[in-house]
Amino acid sequence: MTLTDVLTKKQKLVYEFVRDKIRNRGYGPTVREIGDHFKIRSPNGVMCHLKALEKKGLISREKNRSRAIHLIEEPGIPLCGMIAAGVLHEAVEQHERINFTDIFDKENLFALKVSGDSMIEDAIADGDHVIVRDQRTARKGQIVVAITDEGEATLKRWYPETNRIRLEPANSAMKPIYVRNAKIRGVVVGVVRRVE
Repeated sequence: MTLTDVLTKKQKLVYEFVRDKIRNRGYGPTVREIGDHFKIRSPNGVMCHLKALEKKGLISREKNRSRAIHLIEEPGIPLCGMIAAGVLHEAVEQHERINFTDIFDKENLFALKVSGDSMIEDAIADGDHVIVRDQRTARKGQIVVAITDEGEATLKRWYPETNRIRLEPANSAMKPIYVRNAKIRGVVVGVVRRVE
């Protein structure tokens, strides 16, 4: 269960609006902006939502400053979605968090749940979580999260060649994927497997 699970529907919408403004604009919205966006006429109505978010530990506010709303990050590494370790799939984002911080420093890291068996010879199996350092470059042969121009994401070894990029599986039954262009979203730094 995440902190956002304890919010009312309206509180969740207000929190997502505040989070979006802070992450994409660099600073939080004013009470008036929140009111305008949600058609809340009274500043006190907006303040009730902000106080609830503060009480539930999702934001902090500085007194007497109009844009002084700060996010309090949930503990753990963000779980950003599912990654294909097989055929290419459309990239799907999620916004949960997964707590591996006792093993990994969470600086610039995110987790992806693996779907498929194209990396099994590198000990990355279907259902595992890969821990990925958020970066845009990789050394030849590193395991990366690659995004193609079509927005498809895959987990493969990275081999730039003269006029193309080879995305190499670690499964001798599968062939490499060749693409003209691909962007690196991150480099795998660890694998977590639940053994029951």
